[in-house]
Amino acid sequence: MLSQESRAQIEENAKRFPSAKSAILNALYVVQNEEGFVAEDGMQEIAELLGMPYTDVEAVATFYTLFQKQPAGKYRLDVCTTLTCSLLGAEHLIDYLYKKLGIKVDETTPDGMFTLRAVQCLGDCGNAPVMMVGDAYYDNLTPEKLDGILDELRRKAGESG
Repeated sequence: MLSQESRAQIEENAKRFPSAKSAILNALYVVQNEEGFVAEDGMQEIAELLGMPYTDVEAVATFYTLFQKQPAGKYRLDVCTTLTCSLLGAEHLIDYLYKKLGIKVDETTPDGMFTLRAVQCLGDCGNAPVMMVGDAYYDNLTPEKLDGILDELRRKAGESG
């Protein structure tokens, strides 16, 4: 169940769009920001708030890889596996992360710190292979760069928590 604040935010934001369908993406962000992921009950609440069928909301939520459908770690490591990134080593980087973190794609480390995901195009082909963590892009990745990124994320998590 969404907080009253999130429900109000979805309703208020919907007024800025020409149609309720145009407000779905924004509403999904609100739910994910509050819950950490977008579950069926969150999509159902969006559908009710926007006055549309559940399937309209679900279609958008399942199309975009940026919406997490289950609880995830503090940091989502979204590694692009589209053609350019794959040709330049994305699968090797995923394998490296699997060995380093002990998790496979779509799994979360036991400490709840990292979730590893293979995603489609992050739109930075000229700097492949790339990974996105939150809203930060990391490009021209190597195992050594990944080590530095993981160390930095752990340090940040230690400072905040």
